[in-house]
Amino acid sequence: MMSRFAVKAAVLMLAATFGTGTAWAAESLQDVMKRRSLSQQDLLAAAKTYTPSGKRDEFVVFSSGGQSGQLIVYGIPSMRILKYVGVFTPEPWQGYGYDEESKDILKGGWIDGKEITWGDAHHPAISETNGQYDGQFLFINDKANPRVAVVDLRDFETKQIVANPIYKSEHGGAFVTANTEYVFEAAQYPAPLERKKFYPLEEFNEKYRGGMTYWKFDRKAGRLVPAQSFSVELPPYSQDISDAGKGPSDGWSFTNSFCSERYVGGIEQGRPPFEAGCSAKDTDYLHVINWRKAAELVAQGKAQKINGHNVLSIETAVKEGILFLVPEPKSPHGVDVTPDGKYIIVSGKLDTHVSVYSFEKIQAAIKAGKFESKDPYGIPVVGMRDALHNQVQLGLGPLHTQYDSKQCVAYTSLYVDSQVAKWNYCDGKVLDKIAVHYNIGHLMTMEGDSAGPKGRYLVALNKLSIDRFNPVGPLHPQNHQLIDISNDKMQLIYDMPLPLGEPHYAVAIEASKLKPGVRYKVGTDSRTDKDHPGRARAGEERTERKGNKVTVFGTLIRSHITPEIIEAEVGDEVTINLTNLERAEDETHGFAISAYNVHASIEPGKTISVKFKADKEGVYPYYCTEFCSALHLEMQGYLLVKPKGWKAVAKKDAVKSNYTEADYRATLKRIVDTQAVIDSVVAYITSTNFKDFPDVVSMVEDATDQLGKIPDAKAKHEAAAGKKDWDNANLWAEQVYQYQVKAADIGLRAKTYLDQHGAKKVK
Repeated sequence: MMSRFAVKAAVLMLAATFGTGTAWAAESLQDVMKRRSLSQQDLLAAAKTYTPSGKRDEFVVFSSGGQSGQLIVYGIPSMRILKYVGVFTPEPWQGYGYDEESKDILKGGWIDGKEITWGDAHHPAISETNGQYDGQFLFINDKANPRVAVVDLRDFETKQIVANPIYKSEHGGAFVTANTEYVFEAAQYPAPLERKKFYPLEEFNEKYRGGMTYWKFDRKAGRLVPAQSFSVELPPYSQDISDAGKGPSDGWSFTNSFCSERYVGGIEQGRPPFEAGCSAKDTDYLHVINWRKAAELVAQGKAQKINGHNVLSIETAVKEGILFLVPEPKSPHGVDVTPDGKYIIVSGKLDTHVSVYSFEKIQAAIKAGKFESKDPYGIPVVGMRDALHNQVQLGLGPLHTQYDSKQCVAYTSLYVDSQVAKWNYCDGKVLDKIAVHYNIGHLMTMEGDSAGPKGRYLVALNKLSIDRFNPVGPLHPQNHQLIDISNDKMQLIYDMPLPLGEPHYAVAIEASKLKPGVRYKVGTDSRTDKDHPGRARAGEERTERKGNKVTVFGTLIRSHITPEIIEAEVGDEVTINLTNLERAEDETHGFAISAYNVHASIEPGKTISVKFKADKEGVYPYYCTEFCSALHLEMQGYLLVKPKGWKAVAKKDAVKSNYTEADYRATLKRIVDTQAVIDSVVAYITSTNFKDFPDVVSMVEDATDQLGKIPDAKAKHEAAAGKKDWDNANLWAEQVYQYQVKAADIGLRAKTYLDQHGAKKVK
């Protein structure tokens, strides 16, 4: 029970938060509670998750997007979704898979030259230094099409996808070593390692294999290095979840397995199905691999090449003493190394216990040569009793374990019971349980699989939601439930529907560890982090033709696209390079062309390219897809695709607008009035310590850039007025006004920023 003091504190806190005594409050807190049938426990939960406008979350979560092939980013404790990141599949909002640069990333994940347009994103992992999350990179695997992707957390963009050269599927990835030397993935369903070789199921034991792949990571380049990567061949058991050692166990990896029976089903022939044959034995095998020594063996040339990839055979691994097995409860799923690296916790789905293995005991058995047997492939098997620290009965269907900041405290998901168990793995005591809704798979504590868990919150990743949310048809969202674990008893405080695929696993990091940028250096190819060959600055825009190839070097800035008219002929290959010239934060521009399936998202400073064949004549508008300014709708242009050999009969002047001298004078007055606003804003900004705020400095640069364009337009409107060409005089004066509006918009935003961030007056 919550104490009376806690209840009263929660009510007072919410009363203060929602301002029950202020004039704008139409209802009292008690009124709202009554109208919505809320309890005091509800209010306490709300107070723990409420994040006021302008405030930010303590932690950032990266959740797999399951069958969407994407990554979902949200905050804790607010549970507000912040972003979807395109990874294995095209993502239109970000133009991912539509511009040429991101197409190249996706092409890296093609298999045997075949384009793969979907992915089953499963296990994200954040890069580590000394076993601690460092917030630099994130890795995630695709179970369906064995691939691993690299996401750079400086801009939350996917920079690389690599396809595994020897697997047909994988589940146990991605996991990182304690200093991110390697990212590894385990095969799931055994198959011949030769990519295109067929062997019948009758040769399963001899020709089918599992494996463990260790992808070498170059932190400086931010890329996986296939040429320096390798795999360890494993028996045709279904390898599953993995984890890397840390502290005393650093240099080792641990992978569990199921279906060590090597059963291949066959209901078509009247045999029992897979699920019967793959769960017949009492135990399966935990694979224990010395990856550091394995890397040395590869460097010594002791690997064989399969599909151009380095593979250490089972025979070599056994001979060199880098591969061992330990029996584990049957059909295990989770394998999780404790923060101190001393224990490995394994959960068997068909057992009520979790098994706590001692790394020290496993090593002692290996050094003493104390093995209970060898498996059919000659791999030494350490006896379960010789390896166990203890076994703890938790409940039905234990799956995954995460850790608390409190020593020896762990949390394990119970799939069948639909519960989370809190327990002590050192002395084997159950401390608490809480019901979740429903059928929990993974769970996640804050930095809970690192060497330094933060505690405080836990997220239950539930497979079913059933009655939790408004019905939306037969396909329900997933349910991520936020649980407060800061006290002895766990408290459920938030239900969050996640309607994008089946989020399989998630990782959470302290928000303060993330240092994402807000703009690129002008002309950057964000996928390579290098200068883009198609970059252009203001005044450098141009269109080049070489034979039937038309190349545009264009720019984007509020509120126009340069060039505004692109001409091509039927059959031309058109490449449009676009650079976003903005320096202000959050001034993204989009680009789309009617009927050509062209779209791009161009963040400040970024350069992208789109390529297509102009295969049909016509007039095709293009425009900015991001609402970027007051004149967003006017940020447009035309692609004119002319018939082959078409020639204009006579060049006509553009349609006149019939402006008068009075119109021109009215526009001039508007310019004067607007300049007064700009002058007042400039005076305010320059009277503060604005240079101490990098975001404001960038806004000032952007505003100054806009104002710097005014003299040229001013000279043109004055020259036109001198000739009594009131159309061009008014239009060029209007352009001056637009530069002013954009500068004022940025300036006012900078002023608001300074007000809200405590800028000080300077003398």
